[in-house]
Amino acid sequence: MLSYNDLYEVLRKEKYSELLQILPKNFLLDFCEYLVDKKEQSSKDDGLFVDSVMKSRKQVENSLAIFKELILRRKKKILNLVFVAAETGIMKRDYENMLPFEKEIFDKFLKAFEDGEKQLSKILNENQSLGKDSNKMVIFTQDVEQFVDMNGNALGPFNKGQLANLNSQVSELFVTSGKARFVDN
Repeated sequence: MLSYNDLYEVLRKEKYSELLQILPKNFLLDFCEYLVDKKEQSSKDDGLFVDSVMKSRKQVENSLAIFKELILRRKKKILNLVFVAAETGIMKRDYENMLPFEKEIFDKFLKAFEDGEKQLSKILNENQSLGKDSNKMVIFTQDVEQFVDMNGNALGPFNKGQLANLNSQVSELFVTSGKARFVDN
């Protein structure tokens, strides 16, 4: 059965280690049993054991505070592990040391990070493709000989007054050099 000193020692190890610590088997159940036992001791109203009852009540309060701090520290470490796993793809570190509910949290957060990365990538790819593939309509103000576009395709020749739907980068070159103008202007 878990004691107050055992609980304090678990917190101390978690506090001073960068790695997620292995908790004793059945730690959560043992902690629950410990709390039930201490609450029973603290609820006794014997006049002879007032000091013992007060000590038990204080241990219950302190034990709850220690447990909350322990879980908070473990959550912080798990979030850091999720970040590392999402960035590097490596997730074995400390995974074995997690409690079952912590593994579930870890997996859900990792999936959320991966979904976010996919959405970000999709948005970036859509915006890049818009810039690359967009064409602009130009009307030539001078005769232009055959040329090779950005993709290596031969285009032209174009005569003065002829319309052409060209890649926006190529269109921009002709307009800035004064050989064409945009139709929508």
